[in-house]
Amino acid sequence: MSDNQLANKSQAWSALFSEPMSDLVKRYTASVGFDQRLWRADITGSLAHAEMLAAQGILGAEDHAAIQRGLNEIAAEIEAGQFEWKLDLEDVHLNIEARLTERVGIAGKRLHTGRSRNDQVATDVRLWLRGEIDEINGLLRALQTVMVEKASEHADVILPGFTHLQVAQPVSFGHHLLAYVEMFARDAERMLDTRKRVNRLPLGAAALAGTSYPLDRERVAATLGMEACSQNSLDAVSDRDFAIEFSSAATLLMLHISRLSEELILWMSQNFGFIALPDAFCTGSSIMPQKKNPDVPELARGKTGRVVGHLVGLVTLMKGQPLAYNKDNQEDKEPLFDTVDTLKDTLRIFADMLAGLTVKPDAMRAAALKGHATATDLADYLVKKGVAFRDAHEVVAHAVKTATAKGVDLAALSLDELKAFDARIEADVFDVLSLEGSLNARNVLGGTAPAQVRAQVARHRVRLA
Repeated sequence: MSDNQLANKSQAWSALFSEPMSDLVKRYTASVGFDQRLWRADITGSLAHAEMLAAQGILGAEDHAAIQRGLNEIAAEIEAGQFEWKLDLEDVHLNIEARLTERVGIAGKRLHTGRSRNDQVATDVRLWLRGEIDEINGLLRALQTVMVEKASEHADVILPGFTHLQVAQPVSFGHHLLAYVEMFARDAERMLDTRKRVNRLPLGAAALAGTSYPLDRERVAATLGMEACSQNSLDAVSDRDFAIEFSSAATLLMLHISRLSEELILWMSQNFGFIALPDAFCTGSSIMPQKKNPDVPELARGKTGRVVGHLVGLVTLMKGQPLAYNKDNQEDKEPLFDTVDTLKDTLRIFADMLAGLTVKPDAMRAAALKGHATATDLADYLVKKGVAFRDAHEVVAHAVKTATAKGVDLAALSLDELKAFDARIEADVFDVLSLEGSLNARNVLGGTAPAQVRAQVARHRVRLA
């Protein structure tokens, strides 16, 4: 055997080639540096495939037993950090297969009967992503639980609600937190819905056309807990919709994290002073000793762009590919892996950070009193007295103008001053103009009244239990 043949012998496809792959091309095309995290899914899928081959009489009982033993031993090696990953073997699949053949001989070579790396990798990624989605949903549940309990604690705390970042109407701080709980609940629903399409079996599609072996694909799907088999072999090996769909759901989740981060950053600034974040989640300045910087929310806001970029990358990756499998698809893994890692780390850290969040009710209340936040309540009061809303709106605008000129809140105007704008205003108007009165008046499903906040907290507790 020539030196070239010896150098090329490690490649599973090498018999056709007369010269070895260059070292540069090996490094350029190899994926084992990042796809080795699929090892558990690869072994799980191989065990199910081998069991089916044995049940179909394609694989002998002795070979099946050897494969089972060898794969379990390899799993133990990897878990113990004793497995040698080889660049020459390109990817996680060939590394495990080569080690299996070393351990059990020719039986290891029979494992690949009826499959290709094309359907094998598609199966592995789906198995891996299914488990990651389950973990992400567990982390989403934990984050929501923290926020629901914070909302319960602060149902009566008054926060200025903003539109256009201008004080609009008073809201319960608990109600504000529950808005994010609703977002994260939708994120969890999207993840579960995506999981259904992730959880379909490509194995048995082989390279692109199926196989001549009498495989029982439904048996493998059942063994792996998958909901269905892919119905077209060409689509099975080339489809990455599931990865794009997951990345889209991940992008929305990170978008919600980013919106929350922006608010935490604003609320923590001296100009707002509504909250304090635990020291463990902040940093100081190298030059300004007074600084306490909200690095975690800022970095989460930045990492959102990273996840968005991965989604765009995956869409771009797939947009020009003809059927069926193409080497381009190797580029799906790193963005997918990084998106998963970013999501899991972010959700963990936000649950811990928000659990230690300190709320400053006095600062929130003072801010709510600055922007005439109960002006709409005065308009509603006049409507109930028979004034058309547009007329009431104009009356209140004049009242606000006067209060602003005097440098006081609407509620600080005297009854005589208010009656000058409309004679139908009576002493009961001050109940309406109070922050508490404004909150309690919005006792409608989905409203900010503390009673509604507590009802929503109870609903979420049942959902998350």
